[in-house]
Amino acid sequence: MTVRLPATGATADELALSVWPVAQQLAREQRRRRYLPESTAHPGKMLPALAREAISRYTQPGELVLDPMCGIGTTLVEAAHLGRQAIGLELEPRWAQLATANVRHAETHGATGSAIALQGDARQLGRSLLNNYRGRVALILTSPPYGPSTHGHVRKHPDRVEKLNDRYSHNPDNLAHLPAHSGPRTHRPDFDTVLGEILSRCARMLHPHNGRLVLTVRPYRQQGALVDLPGRLISLAEHAGLAFASREVALLCGLRGEELVPRASFFQLHHQRKGVIERMLLIAHEDVLILTARKRTQRRSG
Repeated sequence: MTVRLPATGATADELALSVWPVAQQLAREQRRRRYLPESTAHPGKMLPALAREAISRYTQPGELVLDPMCGIGTTLVEAAHLGRQAIGLELEPRWAQLATANVRHAETHGATGSAIALQGDARQLGRSLLNNYRGRVALILTSPPYGPSTHGHVRKHPDRVEKLNDRYSHNPDNLAHLPAHSGPRTHRPDFDTVLGEILSRCARMLHPHNGRLVLTVRPYRQQGALVDLPGRLISLAEHAGLAFASREVALLCGLRGEELVPRASFFQLHHQRKGVIERMLLIAHEDVLILTARKRTQRRSG
């Protein structure tokens, strides 16, 4: 299926700034031989091309990149290949170990920068954890986990479809598994409260003059309704002391001339066939939210 890209009135230069064609290759091809095979088990991986684009745009070789929720280490691997220095934090020991292994894999394949993955809680940023790097980070690039939209993998059986790798962990304190709202029955902080705390810690790590926080996040559908998670994150970030700069679009489909070539997941196609999601309402992009450590006098339109 191909979809004609509608006329926007924007110039080619403006589109180049605001639309990131990061899915020209399939995700598995982007990771092939660049990441260890077991990396496919993570349910919420950032596209390597998206990480490369953000790092290339917003940092120079030798500068420091931080990912406080680094998963399998995509930010770290791509930063190292681009000659940057990178530090990643990951709450779950399984993924922290895999991120470390992927960094070593990058080093053996000629990465000129350096990176390290640590197992730790992003809520401790700027306290004792990585306190020496406060105010020194040029770019924080991360994608917060949000459980409802992870598709995982499928294995077809004659009588059923088995869903695999659709959870980050079974840790109830993982951001992806926190309740949407706190209350007396949960006895746990909610998603927005914890993410707001992490964003506040991130603000302290950024270089005060040119530091940027880049969040990649997609809207998702819940019972057919579109949930504007990117909009919620902008509000949380501004409340945490960050300044919104722009909202870019990272295409999750191929771009062939003036046509979009969607690459729907198994579950998106399944929901389409059941009539849960109309054919033309598939989410084919990811929002890239650009925030700064301080307010700027001019804001680039996106």
